[in-house]
Amino acid sequence: MELSGVFERLERVVATTGSPDAAPADIKAALKATVEVQSFIAARRAELVHALDDHPTAFPEAAIAETSGCTLGAATKERERAATLDSAAAMAGALSDGAITAGHVDALTRATRNLDDAATASLLDNDSALAAAASSRSIADFDAFLKRKTKELDATDAEERLEQQRRATRLRTWTDDDGMWNLKGRFDPLLGKELSRRIASATRTRFAQELPATAPADPLERMQHLEALALADLIVGDVAAGPTTGPPIVVIDATQTNGSGGPMLDWGLPIELPASVLDDVLGRRDPEAVIVANGVVLHAPGRLDLGRTTRLANRAQRRALQGLYATCAVPGCAVHYDRCKLHHVIWWRNGGRTDLDNLLPICQHHHSLLHNNGWDVTLGANRELEIRVPDGTILREGPPKRSAA
Repeated sequence: MELSGVFERLERVVATTGSPDAAPADIKAALKATVEVQSFIAARRAELVHALDDHPTAFPEAAIAETSGCTLGAATKERERAATLDSAAAMAGALSDGAITAGHVDALTRATRNLDDAATASLLDNDSALAAAASSRSIADFDAFLKRKTKELDATDAEERLEQQRRATRLRTWTDDDGMWNLKGRFDPLLGKELSRRIASATRTRFAQELPATAPADPLERMQHLEALALADLIVGDVAAGPTTGPPIVVIDATQTNGSGGPMLDWGLPIELPASVLDDVLGRRDPEAVIVANGVVLHAPGRLDLGRTTRLANRAQRRALQGLYATCAVPGCAVHYDRCKLHHVIWWRNGGRTDLDNLLPICQHHHSLLHNNGWDVTLGANRELEIRVPDGTILREGPPKRSAA
């Protein structure tokens, strides 16, 4: 698509949105025009992202995240999209012309992940056919089309496929904007079948006689609700018996106020709960306090400085730092604290100590970059963070403001 075509579509969109008497057909055409413009921009972004990869020592995800306000995970997805388009010229052209969307390209990226190099080359060899198939199908239909194609190309035998599926088993958790804790997993067929059997059996056993008051009226939602409760029972056991972990932690942030002149208290919960419910959640146990102020842990229970006695951080150190950090300390990284390692700022092998002031939560991906790509990390007195990347990029973050345990 030429720039003149982009301007023509934008003019159509502006004219339609500015017209109170626009006919449904005109509105539909304007909506289509916005998709075509977005595809054109996505193609140009992919070219720019690919240009960043011409600098092998750079940290391109940081530049993408900084300019778009997205997470580093979303920036990684953009790099994958750019790599796919670099290997599929017809798809790149179709995206630029507005014939397909970035979602079609992402479907192709997913399709090639589990293929070996020969199968991937075979799939992309007829790039024009892929572009034609994408332009005439929805994203979902194109995704199904690619699954059929990759199945034809995949020469893996049944035993090897099962082994690949076992290695691909994953579990992911996160808390959404509604404060709901989410669980998403991918399991190999054998393990998945057994998990499904146990959840179904637990659901029938627990709710054979009576449904809980929380059960929705809609039949589908009700079954999903009951299966969720049954899964929780399988994992947690008898919730009424009380928690088996140590005492709860409350973070007291001396640099913030609660609006009534007192310090901010954080119980590590994604939403505010009524006092009566909070008491039940905490199991009526006396909490232990972690006191933080301006990026510094002023007080936390347990031994926080281990020196050279051990390389591994203890539970007290992890819980103290959780009072400051919600995620990986690398600026822009959204990986949750629970998924991070405690990294020695002065490396252990260089004489670094396992003391609180020398520990920093870093996710697995960035921990690898710190150790293998020559990143230089400096931590200030109030945990001001500076990371220097070999290409000259400098990432800076002030004192952490997180208050949760």
